[in-house]
Amino acid sequence: MLTRPRIEGLGLALLVAVVDRIVKAVMVGPLMLRDLGVIDLLPFFDLRYAENYGVSFGMFTATSMEMRYGLIIVTALIALGVTVWMLRETLRGDILALGLVLGGALGNIYDRLTLGYVIDYADLHIGEWRPFAIFNLADVAITFGVLILLARSFKSREKPNDSGDHTATENA
Repeated sequence: MLTRPRIEGLGLALLVAVVDRIVKAVMVGPLMLRDLGVIDLLPFFDLRYAENYGVSFGMFTATSMEMRYGLIIVTALIALGVTVWMLRETLRGDILALGLVLGGALGNIYDRLTLGYVIDYADLHIGEWRPFAIFNLADVAITFGVLILLARSFKSREKPNDSGDHTATENA
């Protein structure tokens, strides 16, 4: 059943995917990042064009058409799993976090389907040291969605029952 929180989660996923598409189009279009390679913005942040043929941090690089389609299928199955989870979830916070994950996944899947790689452009660094691979808005949405889910799961762990019945904890 599509409750208001689920509709909000699906809407957030769509918003993230659309904004991701727009930002990537601006990067390769008006900003011509593909041609320039790098636009220096701040001492610790640049726009740097990169084509990611793998998944996170360039792992599992698709070196053939079969591997490319394999990555698309695997990421699409993960997105489908996130969608099913979102449609079964009842907690609004978790639904919205799943919306972030789904939207980011859809943005990157779109790139992979249409281009064969994911466009990355955000380069956070300290001097020459880069604590992260070059990333994009979709990656940020996925990361924040997962972090929110993890934080919420740690926060919601069962607390001891204060009803006076301590037999379960005493026997453990």
